[in-house]
Parts: sequence; C-alpha cells; structure tokens
Amino acid sequence: MKNIVFISLPALLISFITLLFSLHSQANTSPKADQEIIKSHAISMHGSIKYPANFERFDYTSAKAKKGGKLRLHGTGTFDSLNPFIAKGTPAGNTGLLYDTLMVASLDEPFTKYGLLAKSIEYPKDRSWIIFHLHPEARFHDDRPVTADDVVFSFNLLIDQGRPLYKFYYADVEKVEALDTHTVKFTFKNNQNAELALIIGQVPVLPKHFWQDKEFAKSSLEIPIGSGPYRVASVDAGRNITYQRNNNYWAKDLAVNKDQYNFDSISVDYYRDTNVAIEALKANEYDYRWENSSKSWATAYDVPSVRNNMLLKNTIPHEANSGMQAFIFNLRKPMFQDVELRKAMSYAFDFEWSNQTLFYNIYERTNSFFVNSELASSGLPDEKELELLLPLKEQLPSSVFNEAYTLPVTDGSGRNRKGLRTAKKLLDSAGYSIKDNQLYNKQGEAIRFEILLVSPSFERIVNPFVKSLEKLGINASVRLVDTSQYINRARSFDFDMMIHSFGQSESPGNEQRDFWGTKAADTEGSSNQIGIKNPAIDQLVEHVIQADGRQALVTATRALDRALLHHHFLIPQWYKPSSNIVYWNKFGIPDTAPKYDKYYLGGIFTWWYDEEKAKALLSNNAAN
Repeated sequence: MKNIVFISLPALLISFITLLFSLHSQANTSPKADQEIIKSHAISMHGSIKYPANFERFDYTSAKAKKGGKLRLHGTGTFDSLNPFIAKGTPAGNTGLLYDTLMVASLDEPFTKYGLLAKSIEYPKDRSWIIFHLHPEARFHDDRPVTADDVVFSFNLLIDQGRPLYKFYYADVEKVEALDTHTVKFTFKNNQNAELALIIGQVPVLPKHFWQDKEFAKSSLEIPIGSGPYRVASVDAGRNITYQRNNNYWAKDLAVNKDQYNFDSISVDYYRDTNVAIEALKANEYDYRWENSSKSWATAYDVPSVRNNMLLKNTIPHEANSGMQAFIFNLRKPMFQDVELRKAMSYAFDFEWSNQTLFYNIYERTNSFFVNSELASSGLPDEKELELLLPLKEQLPSSVFNEAYTLPVTDGSGRNRKGLRTAKKLLDSAGYSIKDNQLYNKQGEAIRFEILLVSPSFERIVNPFVKSLEKLGINASVRLVDTSQYINRARSFDFDMMIHSFGQSESPGNEQRDFWGTKAADTEGSSNQIGIKNPAIDQLVEHVIQADGRQALVTATRALDRALLHHHFLIPQWYKPSSNIVYWNKFGIPDTAPKYDKYYLGGIFTWWYDEEKAKALLSNNAAN
C-alpha cells in the first residue's frame, strides 16, 4: 500500500504496509561517474509524471472551494492513544492530519510522489540514493523549523521503536544523513529496489525537540506536535477527538495542498458499533459515512431525509486495485497446515447464495490478490511468468503450472450439495474421518476452531458459512470482540480464522514483504497474519520489488498472485469497484473524484462547507 492513511476501521488499520528483504549480493550503490543525476519536483515509479513543476492544483480539487465550517466524522469502538506509529494502543482516527511527509501521492495516478516538506529531490538514474531539499519555511505547530535533523531522527525512531512494518518496509535503507540544515540523503543497500526512492517520501517527520526526551513506544493521549494542516483541539478519551485547522499552516498554498483541508474543524465521534453509528448519522449527529455494508446500503437509509434529498446517497466509481478480502487461516495453528483441509473448506462458502440473499447482488467474487487491475493473474502462466516460476517449481504446487485458479460456483439456491460433496471427497482422500458428526484428521485431532469478528454486521454472513461447515463435521464457533481486543489479538496472531483485508496499490512493492514474507510471520504486529513461511513466495516478492519497469512489475505480480492463490491460504470473499457514501447535503464537492481513492479517504478532504446548502438543510430539518 503506497498511501499510509490513519483511519479508525480496524480491518483497514491492520491492513497497511511492508515486509522483509532476503540478502542480496552487495551491489555498488555509488552511481557511475557519468550516470545522470535527476533533479525534479516529483518522482514516478513507472511512466510519466502528470503534473509539471509549476502546476496549480490536483485535478480532483476545485477552485470553488472555501475555507470554513465543520466536518463531523465518526469512529467505531474507542481509542486510547494519539500515537499511530507504534504497535500499542488503539489510535484515534485521522491522526494523519497532524503530520507532513517528505512527499505526497496524487490520487489520480498509479504511483507518483510530489514534494511536500521536500521542495525538490535529486537522485541517480539507478535510484541507489535520494536527496531531499526541504522547504526552509517548513514549520512545526510550535513554529520551530523542520530540519534535516528532524528527518534523520524520525526515520531512526520509527525503525527502532515504531511498528514492525517500518523495519520491513525500509529494510534496504543503508543510512540516512543530514547534509546540511535543509538537505537529507538516504543511501540504499543496492540499486535493485526501484520504489524505495518513492516510499522514503512517505516518512512522517516528527519534531525531535518534542520526542527526544519522551517514551515514544508507550501508548499515550498526550497531544503531539506535528507540522500538518490540523492540530488537536480537544480530546475526550475514547469518545471524541476534534482537530482545528492551522491557519498558519506553512504549506497551505502549495499546489499539493491547494483547495484541500478546507474545514475549520474536524470532529470524530465514536460509537459502540456500526448499527448505532448508522442511527446516529440518520439523526444528524455526524455528517459523512463510507458505507461498506450492502445490507445497510440497501435497507438502512429508507428514511424521509433521504427521500427529500437532505441526506444523500452516492456511488463513486474508482479504478483502484481492490486487493483481497477473505476468511484467512492462521497457519500457526497445526490443523491449518493441511492444504487439503483449507481447500475443502472453500467449497463450504456459498458466495452466490450470499450475494443474492444477503448482499442484494452488488458484489463480484474476488479471484485474485490484485483484483480489478492488470496485475491480477488469470488462466495459465505466460512465458514471462514461467521464467520466474519454473526455477521455484519444487517449492510450488504443481497446479500453478497446469491449472487455472478457479473458485467454486453454486446455483445460488442455498443447497450447496455439489460443493459439499467435492469437499467431502477431498477430506476423505486426505485421511479425515467423521465420528458423531465431528471431523477428525489422521492424527485423531478434532477440527474445531473459532472465527474472530469485530463487526456485528458480519455475523449474518459468517453464520451460514458455519452451518455449512457443520455438514462436513467441522465445528466452527464465532467470537465477537470489541475493537481494542480485536486489534490486540490480530497484532499478536491470537486467532484461528478471521476476516481480513489486504489492501493493494497500483504499484505493489516493499509492502509485500510485510504481507507474505517469512520474517514477518514471526514478528508480532506485522501484516502477515496468515503466517506464510515459503521461500518461493519470498523470492517472488523480491521479483516484484526489483521489477525494472511496468511490464516487469505486472509479470512479477501475476506470478506472485498465482503462488498465493494455489496455496489456498484463505477463502476469497468479494469486492466492488466503487465506493458507497452517505452524507448530509451541506457540502461543496469537486466535479472530479480521485480515481485511485478506493475507500474515498482523501476525497473527503477536498470537500468544503457550503453555507447556502447548510442554511437550506437547517430550514428543511426545521420544517420536518
């Protein structure tokens, strides 16, 4: 994932970036004497840069935007920390508003970074190092200057005490050094990791003078200092956090921020669960909701305020890689080491019935870890993919080479007899047996496990799956826990099965180590919740990271996709190439939506408070 966004949704919060790097032979990181040094305002992974050095604003913003007003958001559960960079506590939502990074991504390009704290950059053609020239006028909220020393401090602090993802994500950084007050250089261990020059730009820069005498790794509600567009105005622990726009924000007139961050204040109220939150929205307790429940989208908003166009429902198409949402197996549990059991269980999930009966037919089945993109594999591997896969043939399932990956398909009637018969044959062949309606493996161990959930809305989806498993003699129970417990159990891999999302970008890279790599499997807080330890997958991840062009990246990602799919590490669920949002009709909205903003997390900050609409809404509410 290339854009780190701090949000309150646990499944997405956990789904972030990064993993290990196996040792490469040492490449000379010094550029050749005649190697071209590129100086620019931006850097792209592959292809051209859309916006020139003198661009005015991103195309998905609007010159009509005005400053003022209040945006009321919501969170689910609670929070007990204002530090989103550590693997402790439950951080408050939208803390990313406090911090500037060296560079920021545009949301209408696959993967291009533009300078924020960095006024300009320079790097050799082989990308073996990168230098950032900071804006001299950059300031923290206490008016202290942002310096190269702060960048060095922040990077080392995050590597040493931050979440494990930072150590994996930036594993190939050899050193970082301040060349002068406003110039910082990152030198890489080799020149095989082309995206490293871009993702270094994601480093949040923290004030050394604030953090150097504090215990960074301890969860705390102490209000931090940043350099971003908002400050923390108030905190009601676990209930509300309110951000105030920084009128003296040093970067408010930069093109990358123009006509964004328009609200004077942003307030985030927390609700016990999703159902309570939806009722609060309809009662006008907050303003905006990204709706991820098909049932709620179809049934929960049949209210007068929607019919009268006061509360608006809108579907926003996107072109983003939709990644993978699935039931995931925890391979640390011995029973799930058997691929035949995992494969058999996939036949017990009746997607067609679920989509028709529970989802109002709005979803499509996910059949790739990179679905809705050119990166997704299909059919049999082509010649270029085979060049990567054949050397690993002994470590991969034979089906990778001779079978197209397919998922079970039912008639949607709810009588999944064919699928369950296929599952029974797989289990019988693998030596499983049933006694008193309980399935046992060859070692005589009962197949019993728990499905961990954080959202009550998923119970209606999981319960039919549990009943289907019962017909195979598999005893699965459902455990619903609160947000804090869910996050802690996910971080420590304390679960049997859970529903998890692996968010993907248009340009996969270093974060794949954190998702699938061997070292990450043993590192609490990593995103390798499945517990994958496979040298072939490790090598395929490295091919993705080292891809030297867009076509090479597509080939490497498809090869990795095949290896993951044919191991049956999970049971894929569904996706939708659009975002459903619900909001009160008091905002101005740009004509163009950011097409790679899958969860519409950035789009909301291009909106503005429309005073005339707000007055009309108030009058309509009073009349009703």
